Amino acid sequence: MARTTDPFLSLLEHLNNEILEDWVKEQLAAITRRRDLMSDAELREQSAALLAAMRPALSTSSDIDAPAWQPVRALLDEISRSRATQGFSPSETATFVLSLKQPLMKRLKQANASLDDVWSMTMLLDKLGLYTTEMFQKARELVITRQQAEMLELSTPVVQLWDGVLALPLIGTLDSRRTQSVMEALLQRIVETGSEFAILDITGVPTVDTLTAQHLIKTITATRLMGAECIISGIRPQIAQTIVHLGVDLGGVTTKASLAGALELALKRRGLTVTQAASRKAGAGA
Repeated sequence: MARTTDPFLSLLEHLNNEILEDWVKEQLAAITRRRDLMSDAELREQSAALLAAMRPALSTSSDIDAPAWQPVRALLDEISRSRATQGFSPSETATFVLSLKQPLMKRLKQANASLDDVWSMTMLLDKLGLYTTEMFQKARELVITRQQAEMLELSTPVVQLWDGVLALPLIGTLDSRRTQSVMEALLQRIVETGSEFAILDITGVPTVDTLTAQHLIKTITATRLMGAECIISGIRPQIAQTIVHLGVDLGGVTTKASLAGALELALKRRGLTVTQAASRKAGAGA
């Protein structure tokens, strides 16, 4: 163990409770305190756990990348992940570690510690603060990735409108990733239901460019390979003009202006018709 960690370790071994009380008190009084996100008891528990994990690590090494610091890193990983999901900011999470400096600095001063000892403690906590920030960012990225995947699933619902007729309303911009998700969801439902018709409704697609048209064609081709006929609905006049201007070949693809028109066509090709029921005459015996 490097000599520069001796005073730091000695403080944690002999004044742990005092340091913990001062540290928690300082955090509770901070203007950045988020009582809406974390209770006082939970904050105290995390603080006590970090001090407890640091003592055996310091007795072995001052290098936070060393194996002895693995429990500390694991604890900070967990704290960062929980705070990322709770809604804390990166700076608020890093401040949890960095705020430990003040109670330690106070006692190092009282012990007449050398400037090297103070610098060593400062550098160590800075490294832990940076590590916590990195873990927080990774946790946030995972949360965002998961939320994007969930939103993608919600934005590609395949609805069974009738026996043998599926509809996939598309909303927003189509990109390669979303197109892949659309195809997978649609093809899976075709297999599950044995549907003969699939309606792609693009009423909610704001614009159609060459790439969007190519994505549509890929989806139509995959649908046909599964033995189902694809109908595109929701083609507005401006989108129709854009498709013609781009020279996109939708030959052989049935299109309708509305989802209702596409459903009517699909039912007709299945030999079904929808008629209006005769109105019941008012009055008994009519």
